[in-house]
Amino acid sequence: MSVGAARQADGCRVCRVGRGGTVLGVRLNRRQPAAEGIPLKPLRVIGRSAALVLALLIGALLLAPAPASAAGQGGRPWVGTWTTAPTTRPVSDTTTFQDQTLRQVVHASVGGDALRVRFSNEFGTEPLVIGEARIARQDPEGPGSSVLPRTDRRLTFDGRAGVTVAPGERLVSDPVGLRIPAAADLVISVHLPERTPGATLNAYANQENYVAAGNVADDADIAPTATTDRWYFLTGVSVRGQARDAVVALGDSITVGSTLSSNHRWSDFLAERMRAAGPRLPETGVLNAGISGNRLLRDPNPPEGSPAHAWAAYFGQAGVTRFERDVLSQPGIGHLILFLGINDIGQPGTRSAPASERVTAAELIAGYQGLVDRAHERGVRVIGATITPFRGDTLGFHTPENEAVRLRVNDWIRNSGEFDAVADFEAAVRDPAEPDRLNPAYDSGDHLHLNDAGNEALASAVPLDAFRHR
Repeated sequence: MSVGAARQADGCRVCRVGRGGTVLGVRLNRRQPAAEGIPLKPLRVIGRSAALVLALLIGALLLAPAPASAAGQGGRPWVGTWTTAPTTRPVSDTTTFQDQTLRQVVHASVGGDALRVRFSNEFGTEPLVIGEARIARQDPEGPGSSVLPRTDRRLTFDGRAGVTVAPGERLVSDPVGLRIPAAADLVISVHLPERTPGATLNAYANQENYVAAGNVADDADIAPTATTDRWYFLTGVSVRGQARDAVVALGDSITVGSTLSSNHRWSDFLAERMRAAGPRLPETGVLNAGISGNRLLRDPNPPEGSPAHAWAAYFGQAGVTRFERDVLSQPGIGHLILFLGINDIGQPGTRSAPASERVTAAELIAGYQGLVDRAHERGVRVIGATITPFRGDTLGFHTPENEAVRLRVNDWIRNSGEFDAVADFEAAVRDPAEPDRLNPAYDSGDHLHLNDAGNEALASAVPLDAFRHR
């Protein structure tokens, strides 16, 4: 796929790549000196290159690239199988990579016979130089950092192995032929030859990833020098297969999940339910765009002197700001599950946000309505998810006033008719005896977040009939 076609297909701005790995005057070095200090987190790489389809016709016809958005080979569209939502980092996070390989693991929701991988340097202030990137299936018999050699593929970018992504830019790889089933664990390995600050990341991936010295991107087994539960520079994988549609879960830490490397987020359980439904449901990618601490209406803004300055940047841009990038730009987007708002209600007045940012139910409802309208303008159906209870939480979110806002918002979600369907998450996980609390069977222990059983209960509350209509 050409850079131009890739830009159109995934909505990415893509920097130019010269011969021999030279990008905008920067030459990729195969080896660099050892890193300046120990990076706190690693990653893995997926994705790889492949085919730009050119129609060569006899006569006076011209070569033409395949149309943008949709169709891969045989008219099959590209559909997201995995995503994460990137954020910036606080100034206290100085994680830096140099001549190291990030090996990151992602969990595919649907399968296919070709893949593309998206990378981002959105929050970087320096070029992101990728010396080599590869994708493979994880070896289920080995350690988490090992891959199945027969599945290993090199990723390319406009036909080249090396690429530089300018600050603020995003990039999609060429298609690469690799057949994967639904629920496959994929390993994406990226060699970073130059000094690279880890400035674009999802800080709470709940997935163990790996860092190794040097360029070991094509090694089946590596010797990690560090592990991390973050994803760096990696934002999505799309597939060409039987799926025609994707649903995005837009949420916060409850959507991000809890148990490390278990794939027990509620979006993972939803993908399992949809697969179990078989031919009764169209094959649909399930994409998790959760960011821990995220709010619908406001960016992070901890009070003066708060210790939250050490981590609040990881909470990401407000849902209304990131909506185009994390929802509407997803390959194959057809449905949205909107599950934000608990942090808008709970954070103000705590160490995470000033009391002056307290929201009313009317303000939250207006925010939801705006996103519903934007989604509907693009032909995306929206499932509204009610806000789960949190009395007794350890973060200081619960007050009688906040509870009143939550109840009013939930009433609007259930009864306004603005949504195409409703997932009553509150009803699924509340304590029957005390409805303003989580059911103890689903409580992670902080009375706000859910355990794995609670995540499964949320997934069970999503009406599958909503996906039969498109």
